[in-house]
Amino acid sequence: MNTFKHTASDGKAVHCYLWATSSKPRAMIHIAHGMGEHGARYDWTAKQLNEAQYEVTANDHRGHGQTAETLGDFGTDGWNRAILDLNEILVQAKKEHPDTPLILFGHSMGAMMAQQYVTRHGEAIDALILSGSLGAGSPFQMWLVQSITQIERWRIGGKKESSLLQNLIFGGNNKGFDAEGCTGYEWLSRDPAQVTEYVSDPLCGFVPCPMSLCDLFSAERANWKAESVARIPTSFPTYLFSGNADPIHNGMKNIDRMLELYRLQGLQVTTQFYAGGRHEMLNETNRDEVIRDLTGWLSSLELD
Repeated sequence: MNTFKHTASDGKAVHCYLWATSSKPRAMIHIAHGMGEHGARYDWTAKQLNEAQYEVTANDHRGHGQTAETLGDFGTDGWNRAILDLNEILVQAKKEHPDTPLILFGHSMGAMMAQQYVTRHGEAIDALILSGSLGAGSPFQMWLVQSITQIERWRIGGKKESSLLQNLIFGGNNKGFDAEGCTGYEWLSRDPAQVTEYVSDPLCGFVPCPMSLCDLFSAERANWKAESVARIPTSFPTYLFSGNADPIHNGMKNIDRMLELYRLQGLQVTTQFYAGGRHEMLNETNRDEVIRDLTGWLSSLELD
C-alpha cells in the first residue's frame, strides 16, 4: 500500500491510498469508506482485488482519517465537497489511464456517497459496487432524522459533539448483539477480532458533528426523489451485497425500497445477501466467500 495526497479544487489535501497491480490491471476500483472509519481499513480487501488483477485506490473523506483536521467535521458544505473530491480523483485516474475501466465501490456512508455520485457524475464510471448500503428510507424516516439533526444543531451548535446524535446513528445498532460482547459494536461483524480492531483504532467509531450530519441527511433525502433517481445512467452494472442481519437497512425494508426505485429506472443490479451477515461483510467470518463472489461478478463483466 502506498499513499499520496490529492489537492482538491478548493485546496484541501485529501489523503489517498494506492494498491497497485504488478501488471496492467483489468480495471481500477476506487473505494469510498464508511462513517467513522478510514481507507486504510480496506487493506485486506484491496490485496484480494490485486490478486484478481484489479488496481485499487481509496481516500479518507473530509472529517475522516488523515484528511481530517478534526474528526467528524467535514467543513463548510463538506458533504458535497467530499463527493466532488471523489469525482476529481476519478477524473484524474481516468485521465492517467484512459483505456482502463473505472469502478466505484462504496461501503455504508461511502455507499450513500456513491449512490449520490451516480446521480451527478454517473457517466464517469463503468460499474458500481455497493456494500452495507442503508438503502432508501421512507420519506417520513428521512424527514424525521433530518429534523432531529437540525434541531440538535440549533440546540448545541454545528461543530460540537452530540451524545444524542451518537445514539441516533449508532445507539440502536447493537440491539440483539449485546450478549456477545461489551463493545457496542458487535453489529459490525461476527468476528470478535475484527470488532476489537475497530474499537481499538483511534480513527474509528466517531459520529460527524451536527453541521456535517445536516449536510449529509439533506443530500440523502434529496437523493431518493424521483428526479434524482432519473438522472442515474442505465449503462453501467451494479453489484449490491449485504448481510441480512445488518441492522442499518431496517430488516431489508430499505434495501427493497431502493431496489424497486432502481428497477423502475431500468438499472442493472445484481444482489448478494448473506444469511446472518452483519454490517461489514468484508470483515465477516465468511469474508473469503464474500470476496470470491465479488471477484466472480467482476470477472463476468464485459468492460473492455
